[in-house]
Amino acid sequence: MKAIAIIPARGGSKRIPRKNIKSFLGKPIIAYSIEAAIASGLFDEVMVSTDDAEIATIAEQYGAKVPFLRSNATADDYATTADVLLEVLKEYAGLKQEFAVGCCLYPTAPLVRISALKEAYDLLNSQHYDTVFPVLKYSYPIWRSLKLQEAKVSMNWPEHLNSRSQDLPAAYHDAGQFYWFKTVSFQRSKKLFTENSGAIELEELEVQDIDNETDWKLAELKYKLLHHID
Repeated sequence: MKAIAIIPARGGSKRIPRKNIKSFLGKPIIAYSIEAAIASGLFDEVMVSTDDAEIATIAEQYGAKVPFLRSNATADDYATTADVLLEVLKEYAGLKQEFAVGCCLYPTAPLVRISALKEAYDLLNSQHYDTVFPVLKYSYPIWRSLKLQEAKVSMNWPEHLNSRSQDLPAAYHDAGQFYWFKTVSFQRSKKLFTENSGAIELEELEVQDIDNETDWKLAELKYKLLHHID
C-alpha cells in the first residue's frame, strides 16, 4: 500500500518570519519533520509542498522531494490544508503516481515521534478509519472553565460549579502535528476530521503549539527534555 508524506510549508508567515525554515536548535525546523518521515520507513514518497524557492532547496537538502511548486491559489492566506493536499494528490496523479494513504505532517512539529506516526498508521488500517491524528488531553477540566465579560467572571457550565475534577469526563484537543488519511475517502470528503476519524493520545511533553517566540523557546526546552540534551 503506497503512502506519501506531504509537508505543507508556504513561504509567508505573519507571526514568526520565515517560520518554516527558522533555526531550531541548530537546523531548520522543517528538517525535523522531513527526517522523522524518512526515518519512519512508512512512506514511498516524502515531499514538501511550497511556493518558496529557499524552502524547496532546504527541503531537498534534508532528503524531501519537491517535484513541483505550490500554485498561487493554494499559497495565499485563505487556502486550507485540505486545498493543499488535494492539489498535491492531483499533481501526482498527473505524474502517474497514486497513493492509497497519505500523511499531512506539519513543518513546525519538531517534537513528532516516529513511534506516534507508526501507532497512528496502524490504527488507520486496523480500525478502517478515514483519518487518524494525535490529540492531547486538556490539563484542567474544561467543564469548569470561566469566561470574562468586561472583567466580570462567570462559568461556561455553571452546573459544574461544585463538581469534582475526577468526576468530570476528560476532554481533548488536536495536537497539531500530523493527519493520516485514506486518499480515496479524503478526496471524497475533503476533510481531515470526519465522522469516521480515530485518534492516538500524546503526552504534554510531546506537544507544543508554536505561534510566537515564547512558544518557540518552550518547544526547544521540550525537545531537549525528550532527547535528554543538556
